[in-house]
Amino acid sequence: MKELAHKYGINSETTFYYNRPKGFYIQSAIKMGYGKLSKDGALIVETGKHTGRSANDRYIVKSAKTENTIWWENNLNPMSSDTFQELQKDIVNYLNEHKKLFVTERSVGASPVHNISALLFTTHPQHALFSTHLFRDKVREFKEGDFTILHAPEFKADKDKYGTKSETIVATCFETNTTIICGTLYAGEIKKSMFSVMNYRLPETGILPMHAGASHLPSGETSVFFGLSGTGKTTLSTDQGVLLIGDDEHGLSDEGVFNFEGGCYAKTYKLSAETEPGIWDATNRFGAMIENVTFDDTTGTVDFFDKSLTENGRSSYPLDFIEDLEPSSQGKTPSHIFFLTADAFGVLPPVSKLTKEQAMFYFVLGYTAKLAGTEIGVKEPQATFSPCFGAPFMLRHPSVYAKLLGEYLDKEGIKVWLVNTGWTGGPYGEGDRFPLKITRQIIRSIQANNVNDVPTEQDPIFGFNIPMEIKGVEGKMLQPQKTWKDESAYTPKAQELAKSFHAQMKNFGDFYTDNIKGAPTFN
Repeated sequence: MKELAHKYGINSETTFYYNRPKGFYIQSAIKMGYGKLSKDGALIVETGKHTGRSANDRYIVKSAKTENTIWWENNLNPMSSDTFQELQKDIVNYLNEHKKLFVTERSVGASPVHNISALLFTTHPQHALFSTHLFRDKVREFKEGDFTILHAPEFKADKDKYGTKSETIVATCFETNTTIICGTLYAGEIKKSMFSVMNYRLPETGILPMHAGASHLPSGETSVFFGLSGTGKTTLSTDQGVLLIGDDEHGLSDEGVFNFEGGCYAKTYKLSAETEPGIWDATNRFGAMIENVTFDDTTGTVDFFDKSLTENGRSSYPLDFIEDLEPSSQGKTPSHIFFLTADAFGVLPPVSKLTKEQAMFYFVLGYTAKLAGTEIGVKEPQATFSPCFGAPFMLRHPSVYAKLLGEYLDKEGIKVWLVNTGWTGGPYGEGDRFPLKITRQIIRSIQANNVNDVPTEQDPIFGFNIPMEIKGVEGKMLQPQKTWKDESAYTPKAQELAKSFHAQMKNFGDFYTDNIKGAPTFN
C-alpha cells in the first residue's frame, strides 16, 4: 500500500489508517465531528448540498482506448490526459496537507476470477467505512489493472482551470486505472465509480454486467430482477423462502451470476420495521451508516419519514447484516429474468413472456413511468427510459450489453418476463396499483416453473405473449383492457405508449432497425 501511495506522490510521512475495523472508522468520524451515533448505534452523517449523484460532473479521459468505446452521448464528459494529470497533482497536494488518511483495499466482484481490487485514499473516515460496506474483502494482492480512488470530498475544483462544469468532479482514467472524486461528500459516488468500471471492462471478456437484483430458491434456481427506481427490484428480489445474492449490481458469466457488492445501499425514506423488516434491522444497529436522515440529538432517534434533508436518505451496511443471504454472493445461470416496469398508464399486462427479440428491445428501452407530482411541472404520468435499466452506470453503448444478453438467452435458454408493477384498471388517478401480493404470486409461480407452458394470447399492440392462467390470480386481471371501466379508452392510450417506445428507440439507429421484430405496432 505504501508503495502505491509513493507512486502517486502521497507523502510517506502521512499516517495511513489502512483496512481498520469498522469501529475504528466510526469512532474517528465521531471524533472528527463528521457523525454521531443513533440510539441503536448507527453512524449518522450528512453530505451537505450533494445528497445524490452528480450526474453532470462525470468525466472519462479520452484516449485511443476510450474514444470509440465510451457511450459519450450518455452524459459523459471527455477530459484530456493532461487535464487529468494536472487535477491528480492538485488532489495529491491536497491529500498531502492532511497528516492522516484513511485507506481501504477492497475487492469488487464475488467471482474469484472476474474482480478488481479497489484501493481508496480518503480524508474522511466515514467514506472508508462506506467502502468496507459496499466493496468486498480483499482476496489477493493489488496488481496491474486494479484501480485506485483518490477521494477528496471537500476539495473544491477550480472549474476554469480544469474546464469542468462545477467544482465537483468524478473522473476516471482507464490508462492509469485511477478515479478521482472531489467536491462531494455523497458516498454513493465511490460505489458507482467502481461499478461503472466493471460495466466497462466485463464485456471485453464476454460477461454481461447487470444493474439488477438476484436471488435463488433452495433448489438453486436463480432469478434476476432488472428495474428502475420504484419498480420493486429490491422488494421482489427479497422474498420469503429465497436467498438474496445481491440487490443492485451483478455479472453474468458462463459460470453463472455473481454479485459485485459486499453490502447494500438502501433508500430509507418511509423505512419501517413493518414494511421492510430486513432493511430496518440492518440499518438500525452498530456498524451501519445512515446518510441525510433527520436525527434528534437528545433522544438519538432517527426520523425516516422526514424528507427535509432529502427524499434520497440512505443506509449502508455489509451483506452479513441480512439474514436470508447466499453467503457466496454467487448463483447458477438464471432460469428466469424479470424486467420490472411501473406502468402508470395502466396498459401493460401484469406479466408477459418475451421472445429474444422483444427481450433485447425492452432491455435497451428500459421503460418505466414517472408519476404526477414527483417533479415540479409533472401533471400526468410520463414515460421515462433508462437503457439497460441502469444507463447512468453503463459506459458502453447499450447495443453492446443487449448483444451479450441475446447471446446468453440463446446459449442458456433463459426465459424473460416483463412484469408490470404499476397500474391496472386504468391510468394513475383512475386505476389502482397492482397489489404486491398479486405480483409476488406471479413471480413465485414463474419461479416454480408453473407458467412455462400455460396457454398464452398475443397482445395485439405490444405483441407480448400473455399467460391466460396463473394460480391465485383472477383471469380478468391478466388482460389489461378487460380491467378498464371504459374499454374503448384503452386502445388509444396503449397506442400512444407504443408510439413513445418507437420514438425512444429511434435514438439507437441500427440497433432499432435490426431489432424491430421486438417492437410494438400502432396505427
